[in-house]
Amino acid sequence: MKQEPEVFSISAVDTGLTQDQSGRERRYLISMGLRTACFVGGIMAEGVLRWSLIFGAVVLPYFAVVIANAGRERGAWSGSGDFIPPSNEVLEAGSSSTN
Repeated sequence: MKQEPEVFSISAVDTGLTQDQSGRERRYLISMGLRTACFVGGIMAEGVLRWSLIFGAVVLPYFAVVIANAGRERGAWSGSGDFIPPSNEVLEAGSSSTN
């Protein structure tokens, strides 16, 4: 029995933009499919079930957009945190030694 070699990740690179967009599109289409099913079910059902399904059909677009837009946050730096900016004291000491 041949065993597959273990693959290690050497970076923290996120998924590609194309792959990320296709995943978002898939989540949105699934949500809209569920909304369509709620709408059709709301037409065919009766009583409390009808109003529950219609409520789901009305509310689902908001959640579908929020879920589809989740991910790939901008502004969040996922670096190692090793960079420490120089403090003012270091800069002042360097500038005063040249006088």
